[in-house]
Amino acid sequence: MAAALPAVALLLGCCGAALASGVQDQAEQFFRSGHTNNWAVLVCTSRFWFNYRHVANTLSVYRSVKRLGIPDSHIVLMLADDMACNPRNPKPATVFSHKNMELNVYGDDVEVDYRSYEVTVENFLRVLTGRIPPSTPRSKRLLSDDRSNILIYMTGHGGNGFLKFQDSEEITNVELADAFEQMWQKRRYNELLFIIDTCQGASMYERFYSPNIMALASSQVGEDSLSHQPDLGIGVHLMDRYTFYVLEFLEEIHPASQTNMNDLFQVCPKSLCVSTPGHRTDLFQRDPQNVLITDFFGSVRKVEITTETISLDRDLTVFENELPKDELATEPLKYADQLPVAQIIHQKPKQKDWHPPGGFILGLWALIIMVFFKTYGIKHMKHIF
Repeated sequence: MAAALPAVALLLGCCGAALASGVQDQAEQFFRSGHTNNWAVLVCTSRFWFNYRHVANTLSVYRSVKRLGIPDSHIVLMLADDMACNPRNPKPATVFSHKNMELNVYGDDVEVDYRSYEVTVENFLRVLTGRIPPSTPRSKRLLSDDRSNILIYMTGHGGNGFLKFQDSEEITNVELADAFEQMWQKRRYNELLFIIDTCQGASMYERFYSPNIMALASSQVGEDSLSHQPDLGIGVHLMDRYTFYVLEFLEEIHPASQTNMNDLFQVCPKSLCVSTPGHRTDLFQRDPQNVLITDFFGSVRKVEITTETISLDRDLTVFENELPKDELATEPLKYADQLPVAQIIHQKPKQKDWHPPGGFILGLWALIIMVFFKTYGIKHMKHIF
């Protein structure tokens, strides 16, 4: 019996060493993964009131990435028009993405980095490649490195092989592919996710040739990307179909979610989008099934490994009693914590106040005048004037 004790101790020591070695290997694998930070470049390229939906598309993605943890310091937001302050907007300082008017994606803490005529092809390419003047403020810079995962989202009007910027210029798929190659050569990204919502969107990723790029588009070559959520009060469509269903999908994601990119590929089938969404993964080194949504849409959090046991079963009521009463006051909901879209999109639209359609009053007066002339004729006009 006494002779067996050293053997048991030796066995326990080996098991402990193996366990410690396994934890160490996991930690080393984590730090060797080459991914330590996330960035997002969100671009709306359209001006004018009838393109309201493109601004709402971009702000909806902006809201989602902020909710999942990417801070404004790691987001470059480019809006070609300010719909919130447009004189046609019946509700100033708001941009809605759903006809129930309950999800204001403009919020109260939106940081727009490039607005109006600053949104050009030149400025966009300079942001990607880092070729910007030294006087450019930090908020307008993409300060990524070879450990950065970058989400690039673009929306606007496009065609076969190009995307228009403000109806005055355009970027081609060749120019975009060359910009991504410069980013790779300058070690400005680890992995890159490109999403575009425009007509014939798949043509924009056909010329990509740089490694570690995954691309998604709302429509194939020869197809239109259709709008969604028409609103009579505002007079325009509020979103595009593809981005609407992507937003609905992202609302179910939380920072610890295990949902992968294959799930994102399926969010908008042709029965919902009318167009045929596409994706390209041949340049990407990892299997999309092993790529989490939060690898691009969420933040990268530092992890501290400890051998100590931490109890999480503490009585909540005792904890609340220990806190001062002023600390128990609930804070108001912030921009990223509004009512989830999943609860909004299934609500019935609210009844709106009835307003006569355009030309109704003019037509009514014309009818009154016609009845008058038919009844009394021209000779009675002198009694009026």
